[in-house]
Amino acid sequence: MYSTERLTLRAWQASDLPPFAALNKDSDVMRYFPSVLSRAQSDAMAAHIQSKLADNGFGFWAVELTETREFIGFVGLNRPTFDLGHQPFVEIGWRLASPHWGKGYATEAAQKALAIGFEDVELPAIYAFTTESNLPSQAVMKKLGMTPAAPFTFSHPHLAADHPLATHVLYAISKAIWQADHAD
Repeated sequence: MYSTERLTLRAWQASDLPPFAALNKDSDVMRYFPSVLSRAQSDAMAAHIQSKLADNGFGFWAVELTETREFIGFVGLNRPTFDLGHQPFVEIGWRLASPHWGKGYATEAAQKALAIGFEDVELPAIYAFTTESNLPSQAVMKKLGMTPAAPFTFSHPHLAADHPLATHVLYAISKAIWQADHAD
């Protein structure tokens, strides 16, 4: 379990599944993904996330508001199932329920995830990617100090080339840059 000023990043619990399913069927939350998820798909995704957390020692942690213990989504680190020529290729990602947008939670939790990735996991760099049209996520990436990485644009290998969300952008931050930005 990890904490920030307002948030707790923790292992998943059975009580997270209903609000996670609600988040995944929200068309606003999922507008930059191919489709909303059914309850069964959402539960399967949560199980997969839990499995990767157990296997890797890091992953997408459940995020809750520390004050109320309300589940608001996930933030964390993940090894994508495809390669863009970077090894190790570990991404940072987030998905929060729409009532919690615009409050700085994604950035706050992602800053903690970067610290874990660089200090605990000792990654040399961390990447982030999203569809080209997802400007809110790109804004978070920039707030984290991430900059465009090669290849900046790529066609997501899990989507058909002509899919409207196929074109993605890639950002990165190196451990050295992150450390320089966080020197005491």
